[in-house]
Amino acid sequence: MANVFTLAADRFLGRGEASVAIPPMDGALKPNSAVDKAEHLLAIARPDNLLRAGNSVLFSSGRKLLAVSGNWSRPEPVVECEAEILATASGPDGSIAVFDEVRGLSLLDISKRSMVRRNIARLPFASVTAATFRDADTLLVCIGSTRNSVTEWQRDLLDSEVAGSVWSVDLRTSEAKPIAQDLSYPAGCIVLADGKSALVSESWKNRLVLLDLDQKKAPVPVLTALPGYPGRLSPRARGGAWLSLFAPRNQLVEFVRRERTYRRAMMAEVPKEFWVAPALSSGASFSEPMQGGALIQMGILKPWAPTRSYGLVVALDDHHSPVASFHSRTGGSRHGLTSTVEYGSGLVVASKGGDEIISIALSDGG
Repeated sequence: MANVFTLAADRFLGRGEASVAIPPMDGALKPNSAVDKAEHLLAIARPDNLLRAGNSVLFSSGRKLLAVSGNWSRPEPVVECEAEILATASGPDGSIAVFDEVRGLSLLDISKRSMVRRNIARLPFASVTAATFRDADTLLVCIGSTRNSVTEWQRDLLDSEVAGSVWSVDLRTSEAKPIAQDLSYPAGCIVLADGKSALVSESWKNRLVLLDLDQKKAPVPVLTALPGYPGRLSPRARGGAWLSLFAPRNQLVEFVRRERTYRRAMMAEVPKEFWVAPALSSGASFSEPMQGGALIQMGILKPWAPTRSYGLVVALDDHHSPVASFHSRTGGSRHGLTSTVEYGSGLVVASKGGDEIISIALSDGG
């Protein structure tokens, strides 16, 4: 009963979970133009799922998995799935796990360009957001939500669903078991050096949590109050991890999430591309929310203009704290950064919203 009164008071006063305040981008997250100034590598539709495989970089574009071995102008096709590729992972033995909505999990032998489907019961494949190997025989899989597919991520956010989970898949027996449930859209994970814990991004709560893979402890928040929605994680050569934030938070979206009647009417009556919701790209139509005079006045983009899309990659140290960040701001086009991988002397980044793969030169800060 006390909790009911507390929630009512928070809603009336605009505090706690009812607050629409957004943490500022400051310190290591101070905005810059590093992503907009980064080297162009490849223009391709909706690139995603970057990973290393030997001396090559693999990435997905829709249903296709492609590979590059130095010459980005000529990516080589590896395999084509029956549906859009949702997640990939590279194993210590060289095997590649590939998830798509129709076939679920397949293991790829990259030397033969062939895939073998693995029938994993219980996993809702349409909701797979990320995967990573714990060891050669164990795969960790993030399920964003059991109520919405990956393509309905905006709906899942607006309804503030807490229906996500992380699963452990034994590739020897094809058995899967949940190791963490009731998460708010887990969208990225990386196994830490001890092999007993994993760092998981919990998107709708704007935080990273530390997960005990042996299930002896509850998930522990280690980085909270992020100014965007955290997604995939990848290893950082200097220790720590790279974190992609695929969309920004803003006060209008936070407000709409708390207005149930308006929100449901909007989702029922308005085309999805015009919802008051974050997006991987924006600015294509004047019918979009948060446009016109709120953004541009006398032909000049306001530096404080709100935005539905953004480009942001953050470098985390071994203690999961931000130490550097790379941005594409409101006026940029390289938004919706969903995946990263270190390759050569740079950080290769997939801009799913900008239909482009870029490379950020890594200086002392990276």
